[in-house]
Amino acid sequence: MIMVVMWRYFNGRTARRFVSTCSGHGWWDKVRVAPKNPIVTVNESFLADPFPHKINLVTGTYRDDDGKPFTPQCFSDAEAKIYRYTLEETNSSEVSSKFVMESVKLAYGNDSFVVREGLYAGVPALSGTGACRLFAEFQRNFYPDSLIHLPDPTWPNHHNIWRQAQIPVKTFHYYDPDTKGLDFDALINDIKNAPDSSFFLLHPCAHNPTGVDPTEEQWREISYQFKVKNHFPFFDMAYQGISSGDIDKDAAALRIFVEDGHLVGCAQSFAKNMGLFGHKVGCLSVLTRDIKQAAAVKSQLQHIAHSMYSSPPIHGILLVTMILSDPNMKEQWKKDMKIMANRIRAMRTTLRRNLEDLDSSFNWEHITNQVGMFCFSGLAPDQVRHLEKLFHIYMSPDGRISMGGVTPSNVNYLANAIHQVTRISEAASVCMCNMH
Repeated sequence: MIMVVMWRYFNGRTARRFVSTCSGHGWWDKVRVAPKNPIVTVNESFLADPFPHKINLVTGTYRDDDGKPFTPQCFSDAEAKIYRYTLEETNSSEVSSKFVMESVKLAYGNDSFVVREGLYAGVPALSGTGACRLFAEFQRNFYPDSLIHLPDPTWPNHHNIWRQAQIPVKTFHYYDPDTKGLDFDALINDIKNAPDSSFFLLHPCAHNPTGVDPTEEQWREISYQFKVKNHFPFFDMAYQGISSGDIDKDAAALRIFVEDGHLVGCAQSFAKNMGLFGHKVGCLSVLTRDIKQAAAVKSQLQHIAHSMYSSPPIHGILLVTMILSDPNMKEQWKKDMKIMANRIRAMRTTLRRNLEDLDSSFNWEHITNQVGMFCFSGLAPDQVRHLEKLFHIYMSPDGRISMGGVTPSNVNYLANAIHQVTRISEAASVCMCNMH
C-alpha cells in the first residue's frame, strides 16, 4: 500500500490535512510512452547541437535568405485593422462565415459555380491538421465501414489522423524511388483496383514529402479514373501559392476534379503560405449537390468541431480574411508568394549545380524536377546519419530536405557535405562488390 499525505500551510505553520491510502495499481499504470515523431526527434537533436554552423533541413516552414521566418508585408496593415474590431464583432459567426467564403474562393476560384451557387459546406479549422482530423471524423460518422487510401509516401501525420478516427489506412503507389519521380502507371492501377466508392487523399500541389506532382494531363486521367470508380477525392492543400508562386496554378488539380463533376473535400492551411504557423489557421470545405445538402453537411461539421475545440482562435482567422478580402493586401500577398517560390527554385538550382560542379557521379536532376517546400533527396538513412554526425546537417530519416532551410550562405557547405557522404557510400559499395 502507498500512503499519500497532503500538507497545507496555515496560520504560519504546516499542518497535515488528510491521509489516504491507495493500492499500488494506479489509473495510468498501463500507459506507455508514445513513440516520438521522427521529425520532432531530429529537431530536438538539432537544438541540442552546440555547433555554430549547424543546418536545420527538417523544419516545414518557409525561411528567407537569412534563414529567418518570413512575414508578408501586408500583415502590418491587416493587424492595424483587426484592432478596430469590437469584441462583439470578433465573436460573431459572421467572421467565420466570411473567412470560409474567402478560403473557398481561394481554393476553387472566385468565379467558380461552387462559390456562385453556394454548393459547399465549410468550417474554420485548426490549420490543415485540424481540417484533416475533422474530415476523418465526418467520414467515420457517415461511412463507418470505409477506409482511407493514402499515397506512399505521404506526410506521416496523415496515418495518425485517420487511425485516431478509427478508420483503416491503405496506401497506393505514388513515388518511384528508381526514377525519383511519379509512379503513374502503378498509381492508376491502384485506383482501378480499389473497391468502388473508396476515399482517397490527394496532394494537389507540392506533394509532401516528395515534391513530385502529376502533370495536368495526368491529373485529368486520375480524375477520369476516379469518376469511373466513383471514388471520393479529399485534397490536403497546405502549400497553395508556394509551389509555383501562382495560387490558381497550384489549385489546378482541385479545380480539374470539380470541373469533372466530382464532389470533393479540401483541407486548407495558411501556416506556410501566410507564415501563420503558430496561429493554426485552416479551413475544411466539402462540396455538395445543392444548398439544402450544404446546410446539412455544414451543421454536422460544426457539431463535430464544437465537440473537439468549440471554435478556433479568432486572431489568425481575421488576419487571413482581411488579406484575402482586401484587393491591395491580397495583391501584395501574391507578390510575396512569388518571392518565396522563386527563392526556393533558386536554391534548388544552386544546390544541383554545386553538386554537379563537384563531379558527383550521381544524377541530381530530381532536385530541380521536384517542386515546392521539400526535396526528396534520395539519400539513404545511413547517409542522413553521416550528414548529422560529420557535418551537423539535420534532415528527416527518409532524406527529405526542407528547401526553406537552404540559403545562399549554407548551400555550398550542404552540397559539399552531400557529395562527401555519397562518395563514402559509393566507395563502400565498390569495396563490397570486390569482396564478392
